[in-house]
Amino acid sequence: MMVFDIKPYERKIFELIRMTADELEYPTYVVGGYVRDRLLARPSKDMDIVCVGNGIELAENLASRLRPIPRIVIYRRFGTAMIKHKDLEIEFVGARKESYNFQSRKPTVEDGSLEDDQNRRDFTINALAVSLNGPDYGQILDPFNGLHHLERKLIKTPLEPTKTFSDDPLRMLRAIRFAAQLDFRIDEDTLDAIAYMRNRVNIVSKERITTELRKILMSDRPSVGYKLLNETGLLDIIFPEMSNLRGIEIRKGKGHKDNFFHTLQVVDNISRTTQNEWLRWAALLHDIAKPPTKRFDPKVGWTFHGHDALGAAMVPRIFKKLRLPLDHKMKYVQKLVRLHLRPISLSKEDITDSAIRRLIYDAGDDIDDLLKLCNADITSKNPIKVAKFKANFELVKQKIEEVEAKDNLRNWQPPISGELIMKTFNLEPSREVGVIKKAIREAILDGDINNNYEEAYQFMIVKGEEMGLHPD
Repeated sequence: MMVFDIKPYERKIFELIRMTADELEYPTYVVGGYVRDRLLARPSKDMDIVCVGNGIELAENLASRLRPIPRIVIYRRFGTAMIKHKDLEIEFVGARKESYNFQSRKPTVEDGSLEDDQNRRDFTINALAVSLNGPDYGQILDPFNGLHHLERKLIKTPLEPTKTFSDDPLRMLRAIRFAAQLDFRIDEDTLDAIAYMRNRVNIVSKERITTELRKILMSDRPSVGYKLLNETGLLDIIFPEMSNLRGIEIRKGKGHKDNFFHTLQVVDNISRTTQNEWLRWAALLHDIAKPPTKRFDPKVGWTFHGHDALGAAMVPRIFKKLRLPLDHKMKYVQKLVRLHLRPISLSKEDITDSAIRRLIYDAGDDIDDLLKLCNADITSKNPIKVAKFKANFELVKQKIEEVEAKDNLRNWQPPISGELIMKTFNLEPSREVGVIKKAIREAILDGDINNNYEEAYQFMIVKGEEMGLHPD
């Protein structure tokens, strides 16, 4: 039996809304996601209030009763108002009914009844309402059997699903996102309708599509949502680079793993260890360049040489297309995709201090996240193979800790600057300065000299003389 679990201060707000609505003679209800989440005992900070009347007027009257009096954000064009109170965002709107033009997901809106408002909701579990009116205060209004669907963990549209998705095709992505977030299944007819109507998603903006992709990625098991996107054909339309990972090709008895399902396993693995969205994006994109780099070698089978470098080059294009931020977050994902093979490759050979130093230098402060990604990337159906890889990987991690403690190379810069090189040899900015600076860095990383000013300075003098330069 579900219990509508609300906090004391929320109960007080409902009482104030009831008093205000009674004075205005507006039948008023709390609807949608807040009701759903409270019935599921999930946290919810968004509260949607629908009244059969003027939502802005209701919000303004309520605000005058709250202490301290909150600021109201009013959207007159949409007839809505927003109040932030404590940790809640309370949105007020008048009940409405909608009609859609086939070419747009933006509806024509007119005043309506509570029934009209519930009819326009995307899913039955989001069409639940709780009365805030005196006579039936606290009563749940459930015209589409949403309570039963909550109990069954089922996502189903309140009206015929092809009409629901034709009116607003973003709802197809929302259905999949709710399945991932809530660990629900999608009703069979509703799922079939998503596959049938999938091309309607082309009228949805990239920004709204990516918002749903990001929410799916931040669910406990992102694979649930991405598998549904694949199953319905939506992934081919909105993220073809990822759907291209699908499939296994066998030639001369040699096959390769399905890189789509491998990627989803890596994403699920990483999601158990981090809430860092951009580390999850790195997991999602780490093998994105395997399709264009796939080659068959009769001796060794399938290879994907260079997929790390090409994948890093693809990251900015994918971020731009998906309207993801083209800033340090993108560069972080790009770096991890570029470096994701390095720790694993070190585990397969004798580990030298020089190789470890270069890895620490290249990864900088992101070395710990890189190691998380590499650990998540160890997948196989053979438990013995997994155990062997993980044991070797632990040796790499141990070596990194030892070298880092000794050399302190994270975000390290060589002790000799370009300015000092120019001053010493009386040079202008030039190729020679870069050559000497790189030689000093490589000598320290290779362990030829120690990481200190004195040895680096002497190395600079010798290198300069080799190039025909002499101290000024």
